Amino acid sequence: MRKITVYTKDLCSFCNAAKQLLRAHDYQFDEINLEGDEKLMTEIMTKSGQRTMPQIFVDDHSVGGYRELSSLIANGEFKSLNDDL
Repeated sequence: MRKITVYTKDLCSFCNAAKQLLRAHDYQFDEINLEGDEKLMTEIMTKSGQRTMPQIFVDDHSVGGYRELSSLIANGEFKSLNDDL
């Protein structure tokens, strides 16, 4: 199984929803809060090509934010991505 990392910010409802969704499907993940770390936030946003929170990665592969995660889980692609990447 691949490493799932969720980059978050304080007071972010989509961040909380993404973490709840991952927990509901028994996915283990690391959370990294980007609040106050502008350098890391810029690095993650450059790496993902997105400016929204949360930023969700499986290993070094960006899967997007909450909406993308929700869609990937609903259609079964997240499990495949997580196992086969």
